[in-house]
Amino acid sequence: MQWVTLASNIYFRASRARRHFRLILLAMAVVCALPAGPAIGAGIAIACGAVGVEFELCRQGAQAWAARTGHTVKMISTPNDANERLALFQQLLAARSPDIDVFQIDVVWPGILAPYLTDLTPYVTDEELAEHFPALVANDKVNGRLVALPWFADVGLLYFRRDLLDKYGAPVPQSWRQLTLIAREIQQAERAAGARRMWGFVWQGRAYEGLTCNALEWIHSSGGGTIVDRVGKITIDNRNAAQALTQAASWVGAITPPGVLNYTEEEARGAFQAGDAVFMRNWPYALTLANRPQSAVAGKIGIAPLPHGVAGASSGTLGGSQLAVSRYSRAPAAAVDLVRTLTGPDEQRRRAIAGGFNPTVERLYRDGELLAALPSLGELRKVFAGAVARPSAVTGRRYNQVSNEFWNAVHDVLSGRRPAPKSLTALAERLRFLSRGERW
Repeated sequence: MQWVTLASNIYFRASRARRHFRLILLAMAVVCALPAGPAIGAGIAIACGAVGVEFELCRQGAQAWAARTGHTVKMISTPNDANERLALFQQLLAARSPDIDVFQIDVVWPGILAPYLTDLTPYVTDEELAEHFPALVANDKVNGRLVALPWFADVGLLYFRRDLLDKYGAPVPQSWRQLTLIAREIQQAERAAGARRMWGFVWQGRAYEGLTCNALEWIHSSGGGTIVDRVGKITIDNRNAAQALTQAASWVGAITPPGVLNYTEEEARGAFQAGDAVFMRNWPYALTLANRPQSAVAGKIGIAPLPHGVAGASSGTLGGSQLAVSRYSRAPAAAVDLVRTLTGPDEQRRRAIAGGFNPTVERLYRDGELLAALPSLGELRKVFAGAVARPSAVTGRRYNQVSNEFWNAVHDVLSGRRPAPKSLTALAERLRFLSRGERW
C-alpha cells in the first residue's frame, strides 16, 4: 500500500527527530481520544484491534476503565495486516518512542519484542496468572520476564461433518490413522453416491505461517517435539517428526486435494463450508461462519480436539493476542492497570459474549451464561488445555526465520520434492546456522 511505503520512508529519512514519529502515526493510524472524568489522571495510548468489532470492543473496555480511574485513553488504530503492524511497532519501540503505551501483540511476538516491553512480574500476582491457561502464560514469559498478559485465545481444531459420521456409523477420530481410514471410507462412499467433489480432509498447506501451525500439530501430537525446545535445543530432526510428515504427505491426492498445497484458512473453509470435505483443520472463527444459514453444512458440523499419533497426545497450536506495556511509557503504572483490567475475567467474559473472543481465563469455560451463549466453549476448554505454543519465545527475534525455514522444509515433503528424514536433517543444519552455535 502506498501509505505504508510513504510512512516507512518518512521514518527512515528522519528517524532521529521526534516530530517524525507524529507523522508516522498520522500516516498509519487513526487517533481518537476518549475523555473520561476530570483531566487529572494519566493519558494512555493503546493500540488494540485494527477494525470492526475487535476495535470497538477494545474501545468500550478502555473507555470503561478510563471512566472508573479518571485517566484518559487515546485509541490508536493500526494497519490491519499483521506484518505491517509488527513493523510499525518495531520502529516505534526501537526508537524508544513513548507515543504508544499499550500494545496488542500476536502470540508469536513476545520473543521478538521482549527487549522493549515492561516486565509485568512485579505487578501481577501468582493467583492472577494461575487463572489463565498455563501454555499461554508460558508463551508470554521470555528469559524469565513476563512481557505480556493473555487477552484472547485461538487454537487449532478438528471440524467434522456430524451428519456424515452418523450416516456411516463412524466415530470422531482420536488418532491420525483413524482419521485417515474414516476419511477415505466416507470419501469413497460419497463419491460413489454422486458427490464427486468430496474429499476426506482439508487443511492449510501453503508455504506460510499457517503450515507451521498445522505441521507443529502433526509433529507434537506424534511425540516429535516443538522444532526448538524451551531451552533452545534444536529437536526437529527425529524419527517421530519424520513419520508425522510422511503420513501427512500421504494424504495429498488421496484424502486431501492436491490443491491443498496452496490452501490457507479461507480455502480450507470454503471447501468444507461448501459440503466438499468430511474433516477440516481450522481455527475457532470458522465455526460461526460454517453455521450461517447460507452455508451448505449449517447445523451439520461438530468440533473436537485434533487427533494424535501413537507416541503423543492431541495438540492444537496456540493462536490469539496478548496485551503488553512499552518500556518507554510515561505512565507505566496506569498502563499496567489498564492491561490487567482488559485481560481480567470480567472484561474477557464481556468480550466473549459480545464478540465471540475466546477467553484465556480457564474458569470462564465453566460459566453457565457463557456456555449458553457459546456452547462450543465446553469443547474448546479441552483443546486449550492440551495446546502447544510455537517456539517464538525461545527463538526471539529469529522466530520469523525459524518458521520460514520450517514451513519450507515441510512443504518440500508434502509436495514430494524431498523425503521427510532428509528434509528435517537439512532443516536442523540450517537452524543451527541461524542460532550461530549459541542459545537463541
